[in-house]
Amino acid sequence: MNDICCIGHITLDKIVTPKQTAYMPGGTSYYFSHGISHLKDTKHYKLVTALAPTEFKAVEDIRAKGIEVKVIPSRHTVYFENIYGENQDNRTQRVLAKADPFTVEQLKDVEANIFHLGSLLSDDFSLDVVKYLSGKGTLAVDAQGYLREVRGKKVYPVDWTEKTEALKYIDILKVNEHEMEVLTGHKEVKQAAFQLAEWGVKEVLITLGSLGSVIFAKGCFYRIPAYPPKNIVDATGCGDTYVTGYLYMRNKGASYEEAGCFAAAMSTLKLEASGPFNGTEEDVWNVIHKR
Repeated sequence: MNDICCIGHITLDKIVTPKQTAYMPGGTSYYFSHGISHLKDTKHYKLVTALAPTEFKAVEDIRAKGIEVKVIPSRHTVYFENIYGENQDNRTQRVLAKADPFTVEQLKDVEANIFHLGSLLSDDFSLDVVKYLSGKGTLAVDAQGYLREVRGKKVYPVDWTEKTEALKYIDILKVNEHEMEVLTGHKEVKQAAFQLAEWGVKEVLITLGSLGSVIFAKGCFYRIPAYPPKNIVDATGCGDTYVTGYLYMRNKGASYEEAGCFAAAMSTLKLEASGPFNGTEEDVWNVIHKR
């Protein structure tokens, strides 16, 4: 039995910032797996991913870190182009290729206490997959992919058509301020959190970029600070890193607030460098205690 299993596509990412253009693997599953590999208690973590054989090197790099990986062959690999302005909270995105969705049949041999679905596009995980995994363990979901529809190569924001049914089965939901508004119709954080909880989510995680984050669980709000970065290099994967830190700490029995602070500090360190989080658990605690 694994403690945590992340399920999601590894992508090809073209990242354009005012300072540079870089090509690298990406996606929730990539940032989650590399990030958690640098933390102490990662012996019982598993990744389930799907990508084309031409990108299998990204999987081998993760396996080289001692992580168990189940690979589901796909005809294509998801190919994202992310363009950032001076404000790293703003991103323009295109999808140049899509991978095959995950199915219940492919996941029947996967066991874990916590499943995290790193959705990238709206059809990655069907309602059947959500229902199935919720019966096997605690289910965490990043809503971002459910709110992205690809038309041609452009990505358009859309509502999650099956949200009121799906959210009944989701224990932990991570959204940013834009996603919470699309899902709930509310611009105010507390109203949005109340609505998501009313639909069935037990732990609502709302990230607010440089303004920090908010956790709503068991009727209580927890305001989590954003720890100031020494410099801003690359925001890609910061949301995924936040969820990595949060689930890692919750699995260890940490409180909502402690898990949130660890997640925020881990995201700050990731923001200071390109690629996935590559610090240590001690580095994260140092950010919390010294910034």
